[in-house]
Amino acid sequence: MTTPLPILFAQHLVRDRRRSVHTARAYRATAERLIAFLAGHWGDARRAADRDGLAAVSATDLRAYLARRRGEGLTNASAARELSAVRAFLAWAVPEADLPRLRGPRVKKGLPRPISPDEAVALADDVAEDAAEPWIGARDWALLMLLYGAGLRIGEALALTGRALPLGATLVVTGKRDKTRVVPLLPQVRSAIEAYVAQSPWPADRLAPLFRGARGGALSPGVIRKSVRAARARLGLSARTTPHALRHSFATHLLGRGADLRMLQELLGHASLSSTQIYTAVDAAHILDVYRNAHPRA
Repeated sequence: MTTPLPILFAQHLVRDRRRSVHTARAYRATAERLIAFLAGHWGDARRAADRDGLAAVSATDLRAYLARRRGEGLTNASAARELSAVRAFLAWAVPEADLPRLRGPRVKKGLPRPISPDEAVALADDVAEDAAEPWIGARDWALLMLLYGAGLRIGEALALTGRALPLGATLVVTGKRDKTRVVPLLPQVRSAIEAYVAQSPWPADRLAPLFRGARGGALSPGVIRKSVRAARARLGLSARTTPHALRHSFATHLLGRGADLRMLQELLGHASLSSTQIYTAVDAAHILDVYRNAHPRA
């Protein structure tokens, strides 16, 4: 039996492009939706699932597909991501074909919303206090402090294993596309992780996840996001207060205290400086907010 193209595409993304499993799953879902749409649009399921058939995709076909998806409630940002995934799939499936160039919807880039240091600590403290068991509270406190204190993505933190122990002044992190970087580890963050490890009922095995779930397996990011949602509601914080907002806060606060953009790029693991430059706008926005709130003529 021939393996469907979307599955082969997802395998290619993970194996050859070093994309995350999450990204590969999302791109595979887009490829499957496109093929299902073309099967109905053309009235030919076999042609839609075949490389030769996909080579004949026209701009009209793609516009019709995006119109269908927009009718299903996609925002501009989601539609732009969908089109990007479609392009990637078709470029892989029929690399020699002269595929149509379709302009995606314009997406207004919003600035990340950092939270204050006090809010970051209060958030982690509330999540820890609400935990079912003391060791879980210690785990959540350590994890959230790691996100804020070292600027990690939540996936990067949860990918750490017992190999990270014993902790030192720095931590080796594996980021997107398996790129590694070294980040400084604040003494407070190191102490929080060590306190969690000491309380955890699970042994710190070198091959096992550092942050464990209640049953000893890998901790799911959904568990932490749910706890953060509950905590921010209790504290009256913005809906944008998420685990990822702690990374934004790390970057914004460092920049506000004089950090160099290149250094910040290295600490965050950004592939290009343009990804880091958004934080200059964030810092400027913060300065304006302080000015408007403090100046008597504002």
